[in-house]
Amino acid sequence: MTDPAALTELALRAFTTFFATVGPIDVAAFYAVLTASASPLQRRLTAIKGTAIATALLLVFVLAGEVLLRWLGITLAAMRTAGGILLLLLAIDMVFARPSGMSSPTQAEALEAGGRTYISVFPLATPLIAGPAALGAAVLLAVDAGQLGFVAELVVVAALLAVMAVQLALLLVAGRLHAILGVTGQNVISRVVGILLAALAVQFVFDGVRTVWPPALSAGLAEALTSR
Repeated sequence: MTDPAALTELALRAFTTFFATVGPIDVAAFYAVLTASASPLQRRLTAIKGTAIATALLLVFVLAGEVLLRWLGITLAAMRTAGGILLLLLAIDMVFARPSGMSSPTQAEALEAGGRTYISVFPLATPLIAGPAALGAAVLLAVDAGQLGFVAELVVVAALLAVMAVQLALLLVAGRLHAILGVTGQNVISRVVGILLAALAVQFVFDGVRTVWPPALSAGLAEALTSR
């Protein structure tokens, strides 16, 4: 039976990671700009459709991520290390309040999106909600959950659905949220979440390196450090 403490830790880690990589507040702010001229009904329908598509895409990566890695011949250690590095780069951008291509559209993508009538698939579903960082995080969390059992996988899915529920709620009130928080408020929240994501990213890297680190070398290094 899976340890309840381990499940709780996984749930908190999954929710924080999805919240940071999806960036519901930033997505809502960008969405408010894109739909400024749309009717209230059209905004609601677009928000629901875009969130549903992004959720389905992320669920595919959560449920089939480990199978995809095996098919591509990628080891879990390599995925943890590479994913941790990418998440760390995203966290650094969040702390310094800089736009990142991993969680927000590039300038070219934003210009293309501005000329579209229907934005539920692009850029709302992807890359705004289900961007490269969120998809990579989904695979990483799925791999960790797979080692703990079926219940742990359900915990990751529940954390994803919780973040998607928050995302949909913020999209539905995007205009008011943008007016209340302003740029400063959004940056403060982004920096706090970025610090937490940076710590999680470094832990992913440590876990990946420790898996392939030669035990003898690791013991020798530990002995050398403690003898000083």
